[in-house]
Amino acid sequence: MKFADPKNDLAFKKIFGNENKKEILISFLNSVLDFKDEKTIVDVTLDNPYQLPDIKELKETILDIKATNANGDKFIVEMQKKDLSNFAKRSLYYTAKAYVSQIDKGEEIINLKKVYYIALLNFNMFENKNYISRHLIINQETTKQDLKDFEFTFIELPKFNKQLNELNSTLDKWIYFIKHAQDLTMIPKEFENITEFKEAFEIAEQTTWSKDELDIYDDIALK
Repeated sequence: MKFADPKNDLAFKKIFGNENKKEILISFLNSVLDFKDEKTIVDVTLDNPYQLPDIKELKETILDIKATNANGDKFIVEMQKKDLSNFAKRSLYYTAKAYVSQIDKGEEIINLKKVYYIALLNFNMFENKNYISRHLIINQETTKQDLKDFEFTFIELPKFNKQLNELNSTLDKWIYFIKHAQDLTMIPKEFENITEFKEAFEIAEQTTWSKDELDIYDDIALK
C-alpha cells in the first residue's frame, strides 16, 4: 500500500472534508477539542466539502475544512506545512471572518455562534513544549473566559514524538496518522479495529485516486 501524506493540502481535504465519511472529521474534532458527554459532536454539515480543484486555479484555492455542528457552532481546520511569519494574524483573520459572515446586514448580532479554529502546523510556532496548545480570550484580572465566542487550538507536529506503542488516546492516533501515514505500508494494528481510522487510511491509499487527483497532489507537494 502507498498512503498519501495527510499534510498535503489536497490529501488533508480529501480525508477530512469527505461528505460521505463525516465520521472521520467528527472523531478528529471531538478528540482535538476534548468534547465529551453533552458537548460531543454527533453530526456536522460540511460548509465546503471536498471537490477536486482545477489545477489552473490551484494557487487561488483554499483547501481548508469548514464545518458547522447541530448548535450552529463553526469549525475551521487548516493544515499549514510552511512557516508563515504572519500566521498568527492569519488565524485571527480567518476566525473573525467566519464569525461576522454568519449574519447579513440588518440581522441581530445576538445570533452569532462560536467559532473554533484548529491549525495543524508542520513547524514550531510557540515556545511551549506541548504539541497542542489552546488559546482563549481571558479576563486578565479574574482569569475567567468572559468572551467565549473564539477558541484557537494549535497542533505543532514537530513536537509530537510518540511511537505507535505510546499512543494512548484518539487524539494521539490522529496526530500520528497525520504525521506518519505516508511512511507506512499497511494499517498498524493500533488503528485497524477503529472504523474512522480504517476509512481514513482507505481514502489515503493512492491506488484509489484519479489521475487528476494524483497530478494535483504532486503539484502541491512541489510547492
